Amino acid sequence: MATSTHSCEHIEKIAQYLRPPKLSEQVHREECTLCFDGQDDPEGVLVCLQCFNGGCFGEGRRHAYLHHEKAKHPVGLVVKRTRKEPKKRDSLEPPQKKLAISAPSDEELYSYATHLVCFACSPVGQAISSDNAQVNDTVTSIMRAMSSAQQSEVKAWEEEILACEHTLTLEQTPFINPEDPPVPTQCTECSLTGNLWLCLVCGLAHCGRKQFGGLDGNGHALKHKQETEHAVAVKLGTITPEGTADLYCYACDDAKIDPELATHLGNLGLDVGGQSKTEKTMTELLTLWNIDHNLKFDFSMTGDDGKELQPVFGEGLTGLRNLGNSCYMASVLQTLFALPSYRERYLSEAARSHQQTCDKPLPAECLECQMLKLADGLVTGRYSRLAPAPPPSHSQYDTPEPPKFQEGIRPVQFKTLIGKGHEEFSTMRQQDSEEFLQHLLDKLRGEAKRQGRDISREPTEIMRFAMEQRLQCLGCGKVGYKEEAVDLASLPVEAVEKGVTDEGKKLWEGQSLEGCLKALCEKETIEYACATCDKKTAAEKSTMFKTFPDLLILHMRKFQLVNWVPTKLEIPVQVGDWLTLDDLQGKGRQAGEGELDLDVAPASTGPDVDAGAVAQLEAMGFPTVRCQKALLATGNSGADMAMSWLFEHMEDADIDDPIPAVSSAAASAGPSDDQISMIADMGFTANQARKALRESDGNPDRAIEWLFSNPDDPGEDAAAPIASSGPGSTSTPGSDALPATYRLKAFISHKGPSVHSGHYVATIRQPQAGLASASGEGEDEWVLYNDEKVVRAGAGGGEEMRSLAYLYVYERV
Repeated sequence: MATSTHSCEHIEKIAQYLRPPKLSEQVHREECTLCFDGQDDPEGVLVCLQCFNGGCFGEGRRHAYLHHEKAKHPVGLVVKRTRKEPKKRDSLEPPQKKLAISAPSDEELYSYATHLVCFACSPVGQAISSDNAQVNDTVTSIMRAMSSAQQSEVKAWEEEILACEHTLTLEQTPFINPEDPPVPTQCTECSLTGNLWLCLVCGLAHCGRKQFGGLDGNGHALKHKQETEHAVAVKLGTITPEGTADLYCYACDDAKIDPELATHLGNLGLDVGGQSKTEKTMTELLTLWNIDHNLKFDFSMTGDDGKELQPVFGEGLTGLRNLGNSCYMASVLQTLFALPSYRERYLSEAARSHQQTCDKPLPAECLECQMLKLADGLVTGRYSRLAPAPPPSHSQYDTPEPPKFQEGIRPVQFKTLIGKGHEEFSTMRQQDSEEFLQHLLDKLRGEAKRQGRDISREPTEIMRFAMEQRLQCLGCGKVGYKEEAVDLASLPVEAVEKGVTDEGKKLWEGQSLEGCLKALCEKETIEYACATCDKKTAAEKSTMFKTFPDLLILHMRKFQLVNWVPTKLEIPVQVGDWLTLDDLQGKGRQAGEGELDLDVAPASTGPDVDAGAVAQLEAMGFPTVRCQKALLATGNSGADMAMSWLFEHMEDADIDDPIPAVSSAAASAGPSDDQISMIADMGFTANQARKALRESDGNPDRAIEWLFSNPDDPGEDAAAPIASSGPGSTSTPGSDALPATYRLKAFISHKGPSVHSGHYVATIRQPQAGLASASGEGEDEWVLYNDEKVVRAGAGGGEEMRSLAYLYVYERV
């Protein structure tokens, strides 16, 4: 890239169209949108002046020039960042403790160098200069704007901020003095001019409390609420022309939003369109602090023998930095990109040609582009390097240790895109790795379909297989079969409690992984409304493997409801390197088995309730329909529980409505996704919601009652029927060929007590030749991926880690 500067006709032509980035636009000045080269690299990153895309200059990549070719945007701003030397401090002066939580700004930590480049002047990028005021304003705004990474993280926190009754029912009584300026510049009670909060009820401004980032405050806004009961205030300096602002409800003691903020501010004499954001919101300050806090949380990096695990570097050995509760995502991505099928798919020249033809406006908005970027980042080893050394210290009290681990790459753009529009994955909360895996597979299949690709050739299909469900009516003896396409097998984990530790932790006697698989396929007796018998009877149900996948993923059901809270049970499982599933293959319909038509409904029957309990309740004076409803709602748990339910629901509008008859056809159709989602939002799993709805004839209220009465029931898997297939049919995923022998490739472990907290790591079997300083050839070695820390995991990946894992990944041999 040229370094001499000159004036340029191209920048003068586009100057009139330039504008500062809007609050809603992402400014990709941290790194390239097609790779992980960024502002800390020698060449820096180029930010397009017209759409704020980030591009690199790396040899053989030159993604900045690719963007110019596609978008015809000629000029960009090169941004290079270097870390500042720490301020010199007296060696005899001890470090001061800070009472306020403060996250240092980028300006305090780094120096920035910028210059303009034009690709229309030269394909390698000609350095240019401009005195145009509009160009300079755009450049200044780019550097002042929050980076795309920070903006994504802030937005994820803001997804959790909602309106409240106080903002929705706000009544204003403005106290406006015409002689005062329309926007207050000082606290009404003291001399503070920063951290000001405007009361949306009366329009007076008061200082807030001392807060994150070292913000000063005397708490007069809270005092104002206590004296006047005016609960809602907006932070001055955070109001934007788009009508957003930092809003706080002192009655709820939490951040909130006001859907009518522009109107309410107008009633106080403030025109939203004339405002500009000059201060960080509390969410922004909290996000910066929280991310910094999460990244400093250190986990034990020692093996079963107590020795420190050795860091490794090289191809396939790149870490993923924690973005704040993003370890669930990192563990899944590391596992997928350790598989040959995913590496071949996203590292091939054919796949990379997509970057030349992508139809999305920006690569950050394209899932295919972001998967290509991740493959390059995780597999090539380009970024698997030791973290930079900390700056030298000027004090005897600060002795930073040299880095031992790599810096890792930050998948911010991928996380933002994959979570977009999702109620959970768009937030900064901890999530479940198994649920994220399913979400990612769905998104990848949708992207392949959008591109017109052959789904059967995508790597997502290597884990697809079919389960065979067999149902035999014990009344007529007929047998029905259904097939279900799935991506993993969810296994029950049964154990016997051995005792309790001194700390009160339960000890469990576990079982083998083979035992968990057999438990999945065991026969069970259930109630069944048979169309042939035309009545409710009993049936024997079992689930077997119809086909086997190339990649077998086993999910251990270790999160269960304990006192209505999803809690993890630390049950050990004996897991070997090898697994054979031949004995678990379904045989299909056998000679002499009468066919049970699962799609034919029996005659409608009345509710199945305890007749004796109904008689008891009727004797107390309750109408029959109310007695039946109460027993159904409480899972036929007896007259006493039903009577308690009746007293709580006496005023229900539909208490005397007839109970609709439900046929087996309706039951077989299963609950809707909306019903399952509604109940799952209350903290139950989708499997539990599904079973509760089936047990309650699809009634959500009764389903919730059933769940609270059966907290330990794990529920049932989703039934996703696929077309019945005969021999040689290609409609069923997987293969029915034997033997079905598998070797353990990886396992994902969870450390922590709850599905909502803790930490995920991945342990993966990798070729030893790819490890730095490895001895020997042709052997595999276990590698632990703990965010950006990538280390040798020791023999077998660690006995304790393996036995307590949450997901197991087996490759078919």
